[in-house]
Order: sequence, then C-alpha cells, then structure tokens
Amino acid sequence: VNLKFALLKMQLRSTVSAKATSAKASRPVAVATSGVKTVAAKNVRRVQRLAPVEAVKNDFNTKVFNKELVKFADTEEYIIRGGRDKFPLLKKAFAGIKKVGVIGWGSQAPAQAQNMQDSLKEAGMDVKVCIGLRPDSPSVKEAIACGFTKENGTLGDVFDVISSSDLVMLLIADGAQAKLYPRVLASMKPGATLGLSHGFLLGVMKNDGVDFRKDINVVLVAPKGMGPSVRNMYVQGKKVNGSGINCSFAVHQDATGTASDVAIGWALAVGAPFAFPTTLESEYKSDIYGERCILLGAVHGMVESLYRRYTKQGMSVEDAFRNTVECITGPLTKIISKTGMKSVYESLNAADKEIFKQAYSAAYKPALDICWEIYQDVASGNEIKSVVQAVSRFGKFPMGKIDQTDMWKVGVDVRAKRGDKPVPINPFTAGVYVATMMATVEVLKENGHPYSEICNESIIEAVDSLNPYMHSRGVAFMVDNCSYTARLGSRKWAPRFDYIFEQQAYVAVDNKTPVDADTINYFLSHPVHDALATCATMRPAVDIALGIDSSVDGVGAGAARTEYRSVSN
Repeated sequence: VNLKFALLKMQLRSTVSAKATSAKASRPVAVATSGVKTVAAKNVRRVQRLAPVEAVKNDFNTKVFNKELVKFADTEEYIIRGGRDKFPLLKKAFAGIKKVGVIGWGSQAPAQAQNMQDSLKEAGMDVKVCIGLRPDSPSVKEAIACGFTKENGTLGDVFDVISSSDLVMLLIADGAQAKLYPRVLASMKPGATLGLSHGFLLGVMKNDGVDFRKDINVVLVAPKGMGPSVRNMYVQGKKVNGSGINCSFAVHQDATGTASDVAIGWALAVGAPFAFPTTLESEYKSDIYGERCILLGAVHGMVESLYRRYTKQGMSVEDAFRNTVECITGPLTKIISKTGMKSVYESLNAADKEIFKQAYSAAYKPALDICWEIYQDVASGNEIKSVVQAVSRFGKFPMGKIDQTDMWKVGVDVRAKRGDKPVPINPFTAGVYVATMMATVEVLKENGHPYSEICNESIIEAVDSLNPYMHSRGVAFMVDNCSYTARLGSRKWAPRFDYIFEQQAYVAVDNKTPVDADTINYFLSHPVHDALATCATMRPAVDIALGIDSSVDGVGAGAARTEYRSVSN
C-alpha cells in the first residue's frame, strides 16, 4: 500500500514537472483549466453606470442556477443568491450523486453534514450523507449523537466512505490533509468530486510539487464562519428563508463538466445567503491571513493590550473588560454588521470623534505592518509549513488554554451581570479596532482580492460569525471552535499584535503624536464602505443567537464545544 502511494506521489510530481517545462517553453500564454476564470473586459456584459467599473474578475459557468451581476464599490462581480426556495434546484445540480461522504468531525464537518442532510431531505432527494471517521476517533460518539450510525449506513471508516462516495467533502484537520492526501486521492473513484472547505491543501501540494488526479473534479466551498455558526444560522434560517453564513466557491478542476453546479449546490445546501466565486489559491491566502489578523489573532492581542492599558489608567477590572471585549463584541459588532465601519465613527459625538481619530491614526500603520508580514508568510508557504510542523508536535506539545488569565475570569462575572443595559462605545477602543480591521482590508485589496472576498474574510466573518462567540463565553469559545489552522495562527500572532500596539500605537498616543489627516481621510473615503453596503443588502434577516456561560444553547454534539482538544478527528 505504501509503495502504491509513493508511486502516485512520484507520478504527480512528474506531471507537475512536465507542466512547468511546457509552461516555460510557451510563455507568455495563459491557460484556463478551471470553471472559475479571469475574463477579458470585452466579454463582460455592459450596464448603465455613473462611474467607471472594473471588469469582472472571476466568472463561472452554471447550467442550473441564476448568475447575478452585482456592483461592489467600483467593481462588478458575479454571485449566486441563496435561500431555501432554491433547494428544488439541488436535484439537477447533484445529478448522478448518490452518496456524499463527509470526512472528519472538526469545526466544519458536523455543521455541513447536518445542513446538507437536512437540505437534501427537504429537496426530496434520495442521497445519503455518510460520515467517515477512524474507528477509534473520539468524534464517533458525537457523530452517533447527531444520528449518523453504522446501522443506518451513514457512518463508516474514512477510506471506505471515500472510495464509495460521489462527492467527498474532505473536512479533516489541515495537518491531517497534508499527511493523508496521497491516500485520499488514490482511494477516490474516477469521475467523483473532491470537495474542500479550505484551499490549504493546494498550498501543501504546491510546496510538495504535486497536482491533483486529472480524472476527478476538485471544488471548494468555504463558509465564511466557524462550523458552529454555520449550523446555528442554518437552523435559524429555517424560519426566514436564507439565514445562514456566506460561502465562497471555486472550481479548480472540472473533469465531468458539472463541477460548478456541484459546488454551487453544495454552498446553497449548507445555507449560504449568497455565494461568490474565488480560486483555491485566493481562498487559502485570504482565509489563513484573515484569521491571524482581525478575525482572531489581532482582536485577541488587541483586547489584552487595551485591558492592561485601561486598568493602569485606573479603571476597575470590570469596567476595563466592558470597555474592551464587551465594547467590541457588543455595539461595534452590531453597528459594523448592519451599517458598516464608517457608521461607528459617524455615531460618535465631536469629542469622541477626536479620540477615535487619535487611536485610529496611531494604530493603523503598526497593524498594517503585521498584516503585511502575515500575508507574505501565507503567500510564500511559510505559514502553511508552520501549521503542519505544529500539528506534528501535538503529541509532545498540545495547544494550551488561552482564557485562564484574570482578564477572562473577570469576563465570566461581567457576562453574568450583563442584563439589558447597553454597553457604550469607547472611542479609543473603537479607533484601534476599526484601524486594525481596515489594515486587514487594505492588504487584501493591494494583493488583488475581489471585494466580495475582502468584505467576507475581514469584516463580515468577524462581526456575524466570530465575535458573537467571544461575546457569549470569551476568547477560547471563539478561537477554539475554529480549525486547528486558525487556532494555531491566533496563538502565534495575537502576541505580535499585543506587542506592537503596546510598544508603538499607545506610545504614539501618550507622546501626543499629531493625528495623520491623510490616514483618516483615506479611511473615510475608502471604497470598501460601498462594497460592504452592497453585502448588507444580502445580510441574513436574523442575528446569531447564543447563550452565555451557563446556557446550553448552541453547545453540545454537532454544535460548539466547551472543551477543546488538539488531536486528529
């Protein structure tokens, strides 16, 4: 068996080497091999407009769904609008698919498996959703508790499920994917579809110098939120047609001519209010980058540094927690979610606007510095290697807890006493938070990511999926219900943001460094505000509902965890 995998890997390397040689000989020629591609401006449908609009960057072919052209700031992009009223289209999108194998039981798998199963049932389809796990996996009990059992044919061994499935949703941990992908590819039947929810595997395979088998489809559907929020919002959406978590989708390889519709069908089946096209490479760069920045790492480092600052200035520990974590996860999150970042500034009085500008001006460039470093580490493959190496050390060095300091213990008491009294906006906290969010946005923009991806990866995911979990039970509940890649990245980069705010941003404020007017004006006039306003028109009709520490809402088998581990699924 090992020899078989070794030969497969050698064959894959040989294919890539031959491609590279051919590419060098024929430059400059661009070859499109996927269903998501760059199109020339002359092929873009013209619409009446008041200002110049850039050509559509990502296009795709669909024979089943309605492709919609939407303006995001000064660009146009194609999207697919979701909703439960689209479920009847799943029969045509999934034509020929009799079995969906969901491999793993980490952050995404429980949510996507249950959502997929519910959607296919509602569509009246006789398609089986089967979970693939190791027999000794600690996740077997959770899967059984969610109704996936050997007896009803919906639970089996990993490679038995892979070899018998028409759509293989590979949702095992990224580190496990890096180790097992040769065997996964060897086990798939010809004409099947390999489905990923993260472009991480492409980064690993690029580092290894190999490519995918040519007789299978390779697609991606990436919900822009942690798994528990994907399930939570889907369940809430049963009442309001379309509440859920937005998804990006990509077709990396189309062997059957149906890959785009399979990917879009998958996105809508797991509850996406709207789905937008990307590529595997663009997704893994923006996703791994975003979770190390404002989504997880930066916000964690930020609140730790602000909490220390406020307590040193004389605030009680309870007020310091309210003015940091509660301020961000409460009023800032609600405002940004519904009306955008600029609305935070516009909601302040004149005096508070000056404080906001002072904090924003001081924090933006230090945050931008770290954001650029993260993006370059991701793009170069270094951050992916770091994750794979960290996972290999789990046996000796499992991930430690991140909510055991006094600050997070204070948070338990603050949440218990929260009541209905609204938390006011602290303008200094708001300035630092929005500056870091804008720094996250700017690096993606400068690296050519489309606004649909920028808004979802650096703004919407933060306020609609992740921050509510920190609001519910603290930082670990947010970070450690995400993937291993996200958890490791947050732990690695949060201290860097903490340090740079403490050593540079706050020192600049204390030294009364003048506000940089250009930095503030750039923020107020940035096109992302218009792009985010477009996204807001497709926002789910409800907010995610979660209880606080003593509540059982949103936790348990198939939902969010309150005990976290660092082992494979």
